[in-house]
Amino acid sequence: MWTSNRPRDRRAHGPPDHDERPAALPFVFSDDGVAAGEATECVSANAAVMRAEALSRKPGNTGAVAFSRTGDPSSGDFGDAKLIRKFGDVPDNLSAL
Repeated sequence: MWTSNRPRDRRAHGPPDHDERPAALPFVFSDDGVAAGEATECVSANAAVMRAEALSRKPGNTGAVAFSRTGDPSSGDFGDAKLIRKFGDVPDNLSAL
């Protein structure tokens, strides 16, 4: 679970229960192959893509994805993630995002 202190503009994002949250998620080597690292929330989808690309080049990471989810951060209730872009070697099944 990730959280943010990012200020919100309700005019751009609608009601609080429908807030879009773009993020970048690295993947790292693990004993079982590849595992997800810690997601970093970003201010925009474009920022998530740039962050994911940078994370994919970091030593020890196999790749990274930029994605967004819509939901209510105060309750932790989020919908399915929408893949924006992936870099490097990431699992084919990203349904756990």
